[in-house]
Amino acid sequence: MSGIFEILTAGERSFRFRLTADDGTVVAVSPKFPDIQALVAGISAVRENAATGFVVDHRALGATQ
Repeated sequence: MSGIFEILTAGERSFRFRLTADDGTVVAVSPKFPDIQALVAGISAVRENAATGFVVDHRALGATQ
């Protein structure tokens, strides 16, 4: 299945989005955007880049968790 992008107000003149999984788990919360056009561009960027993004592990070699 796919996630859901929820558009939220963040003050009087700004917006943010929240990406949730089908089970309701919050996957990501965006920074504030100054208007809806910028917010839509942010959602588009996440959609385009998430599927092709690399995973980079910044943990020190040999570190255990």
